[in-house]
Amino acid sequence: MNANVKKRFIAGAVCPKCKAMDTMALTKEQGVEKVTCVSCGEQMSQPEEHVITQVRSNEQVIGVFKPE
Repeated sequence: MNANVKKRFIAGAVCPKCKAMDTMALTKEQGVEKVTCVSCGEQMSQPEEHVITQVRSNEQVIGVFKPE
């Protein structure tokens, strides 16, 4: 990960792998949104185009993530 990429922590989010709360950080690199658990390293990512198709017109969503 690039050192200049800003991490935004997701308040109240729980890692699906280690179950730690408030450890999920959202980053965006080259049009791909990534959520990483800073505790165990679990990662989920999704291209921006897919997120746009999941958002309803009257809502503001940072990202829609489906763990594998």
